[in-house]
Amino acid sequence: MLSGEQGMRADGAAPDTRLDAVGPDRANEPMDGMFPATDAACLSQSVAASLLELHNVSRHFSISRGLFAEQRMLVAVDDVNLSLAPGESLGLVGESGCGKSTLGRLACGLLPPTEGRVLLDGRELPPAGAGSWASGRIQMVFQDPFSSLNPRRCVRTSIAEPLAARNLPRAERNDLADRMLATVGLEGMGGRYPHEFSGGQRQRIAVARALITRPDVVICDEPVSALDASVQAQILNLLRDVQEHFGPAYLFISHDLAVVGFLCSRIAVMYLGQIVEEALAGQLFSGAAHPYTRALMAAMPSGESGGRLAEPLEGELPSPLDPPAGCRFHPRCPLAQDVCRNEAPVWKECAPGWRVRCWLA
Repeated sequence: MLSGEQGMRADGAAPDTRLDAVGPDRANEPMDGMFPATDAACLSQSVAASLLELHNVSRHFSISRGLFAEQRMLVAVDDVNLSLAPGESLGLVGESGCGKSTLGRLACGLLPPTEGRVLLDGRELPPAGAGSWASGRIQMVFQDPFSSLNPRRCVRTSIAEPLAARNLPRAERNDLADRMLATVGLEGMGGRYPHEFSGGQRQRIAVARALITRPDVVICDEPVSALDASVQAQILNLLRDVQEHFGPAYLFISHDLAVVGFLCSRIAVMYLGQIVEEALAGQLFSGAAHPYTRALMAAMPSGESGGRLAEPLEGELPSPLDPPAGCRFHPRCPLAQDVCRNEAPVWKECAPGWRVRCWLA
């Protein structure tokens, strides 16, 4: 069980139950374990039968500034193709406003796509809901655990709620919830309420609730961005331990490449609604092909970037209501040429499992 302020029982004693398939406490390890699997293993995994697939997925929103104003179309996600293999960790990175959270909601059925298809095990993913055949197979961990927990319910009830659709007796649901709380380091705390926990503890509760149905896929939407660095490390180590023990696939959404590199074997980079680069983590960190990816890496601490990458990114993300013509990144790209301004780039394959959308790659 992870140590620190999260890992004490209600009676003050040291907890004695944790993920029984994992090793000793790793909560305070430094995050130096980049690239959790070898490139060969990741590539083999990525070509395996896909569990979750997004085919040409787009999501549009109609925007109006007034009752009689003309409606405008906001393209939040534009023609995205992604796949996730069983047990894989895929990172999705990009600046705020690039559409990655919308993509996460499309991937779990919380939003229907305007165009394209989302498949789970080769079947069309239905809207999220207790009556769906996919109910419980895809779960989500949100950025703000406090707002995702009912303040008027004890955490045991919140964690057990997804099991209600399975018609389990209340006593059995509560027992499973207590066991899951022990798994994430909060043994004996099921009767407490969300306001009685710290931010890191609430995020552990959110992880427990996501795992209670033993899902095939867990979508993590910026799960550590609101936490300080030491608690971030604890939650990331917890997520890694959980994957080793329960085996879910992760779609991990973040603006922080260092965080994604710690947990994910494969990374997709998103800019203004589009995927612009996708590669194995080792490939991406050894030499990203897209100028936007290189700029994101330059914004990382110098110890990670080694001082050898591009200058930090300048300028603001253009409005998705009026995206630039040609390559959407060209107004901010220091290498932009006429072809970038006039024509949308096509995919290029740099190596097996590595593709980039850039004329200059």
